[in-house]
Amino acid sequence: MNLNNTNSTCPLDCYDGCAIIYKDGKLKGDKCHPVTKGYLCSKMNKFLEYDRLKSASFEGKEISLDRAIEILIKKLNEHKEDKNIFFQGSGNLGRMQNITKEFFTKFGFYGTSGSLCDGAGNEGIVLGRGANLLVPVSEVEKSEVIVVWGRDIHTSNTHFLPYLKDKKIIVIDPYRTKLSKNADLYLQIKPRGDFFFALLVARIIYMQQMENSNYIEKFTNNFDDFKELFESFHMKQLSHRSGIDIDKAWEMVDMIHNKKTLFLVGIGVQKYFTGHFVLRAIDSLAAMLGLFGKDGSGVSFLSDSFYGFKSSIPDFSKKVSIPTVSFSKFGIVFIQGANPAVSMPNSKKVIEELKKAKFVVYFGLYENETSKLANLVLPAVDFLSKNDIRTTYGHEYIGLMPKLKEDKNGISEYDLSSCLMDKIFHEKLKDEKEYINKILSSNAIKKDNYYISKNYIKNPYKEGFYTNNGKFNFLDEYEDDFEEEYEEDDEGRYYLITKKYKNSLNSSFKYDNFLYIPPFLGFEDGETVELDSGYASARFKIKIDKNLRNDTLMCYCSNRYYNHLTPSISSMEGECAVYQELKVSLKKV
Repeated sequence: MNLNNTNSTCPLDCYDGCAIIYKDGKLKGDKCHPVTKGYLCSKMNKFLEYDRLKSASFEGKEISLDRAIEILIKKLNEHKEDKNIFFQGSGNLGRMQNITKEFFTKFGFYGTSGSLCDGAGNEGIVLGRGANLLVPVSEVEKSEVIVVWGRDIHTSNTHFLPYLKDKKIIVIDPYRTKLSKNADLYLQIKPRGDFFFALLVARIIYMQQMENSNYIEKFTNNFDDFKELFESFHMKQLSHRSGIDIDKAWEMVDMIHNKKTLFLVGIGVQKYFTGHFVLRAIDSLAAMLGLFGKDGSGVSFLSDSFYGFKSSIPDFSKKVSIPTVSFSKFGIVFIQGANPAVSMPNSKKVIEELKKAKFVVYFGLYENETSKLANLVLPAVDFLSKNDIRTTYGHEYIGLMPKLKEDKNGISEYDLSSCLMDKIFHEKLKDEKEYINKILSSNAIKKDNYYISKNYIKNPYKEGFYTNNGKFNFLDEYEDDFEEEYEEDDEGRYYLITKKYKNSLNSSFKYDNFLYIPPFLGFEDGETVELDSGYASARFKIKIDKNLRNDTLMCYCSNRYYNHLTPSISSMEGECAVYQELKVSLKKV
């Protein structure tokens, strides 16, 4: 790993993992990178302009970094016998962010399991395929039809826009995105309707005998069970529950028949209690057509980008589920690179829990709602001031992140861990390059002067799947009582969804606190309304948005009040937060 150059990689939690050149105090895109090709998004273009934490603080008063570490060590010794927790965010995807686990696992802290993001969908994919791997970029270029399902390419995946050129584009989304306005087919699906639409399309394909029988026989299990499942629903029922007319489903089937078809699926489709069923249904539709392992075809979700890699950093033996953490039950709450006061479901309760915890430590780059609740604040350094490496869930390339500048105002994860190991256990960490080189050498190979995961030397499902017998497992069951809960009194209730915001990364950077509503409701911009989810209520100023369905309201993911309404529950599979498991009533204030 060359640490004497100007090249690095964007660390942000994003599909693209942009290749960067840092020179003369400025960030530019690396024009030679095969995927990102010199373009940076608005967040990375302005990354160095965002206000950072300049100093440590204790009980609201600025102190030196050395003093802050002394206080942390003192508190750790005082709370040795307590039940303590380490809570980590994913805003920075560098693998060395995990080095702090070297200390906190040894000290006996609890960690977290599950996800605030994609855990339900990932579990659904693993149940069918055995491993969640993406379609390599080299295969995307061969596609004839691309189905963009619940993913806003212009906002969250901009580097894929060139790959859409000269393809037939189908967009499936409850929000009329920029891409949908120029798509060959746009299907404004009902929130929570994705599972039913996948079954509707599958049923039409089977009726027309368009399924790939040879592929099904050779590479899959239990197709008859999947057939029994989609035939157990009437077509009108599937159309009603998906919000898509049957003739539109037929139109989609005609477009993908005998075509190299790629599904690009976003996380919004699985932010439900039954989210794993959605990805299993989409995967089963693709397997029915024989799309896995075929040139230019398949399904790409947020891949398990670390699949096949090895790390010497330990994981926690004791864990609590991240969507339902109760911070007040712990002595020391150590929060690294996260803002749970905004990003966790039922955020009003989360804030109260943090206030009740004995001692809260925040370790991160930015002041936020969580840092303001912390007893002790430790400033981190940014990705340019430490050595790291990242994998990317949107493409197969691996990003090297060498240290390119000094930062005296903060401390890196490695340096903090090294200090704590030395002061408390009188032990030394291995050199950080050893950790990085172990990751890189375990599953990477050079290609065109860049590293890629060995998983993508060839199309990952070309010769079968990663299940025990190498075959795809079709979806064979479904259970969900969501609609039944609202069936008796659904009038005046609306789906409430979230959408990625171009100027934020979840709760970081800029934010938008408006509630977006369809014009037919008769409100005007700037009015205040109150939403009631059945769990809680919250007030919002509104903006009218003609891109929404009449039964749907929307907040951007950066909204500070959205999670006042969401429940502290976990998905049926995958231990994932379920941000859209609700309908809301609306009234003018």
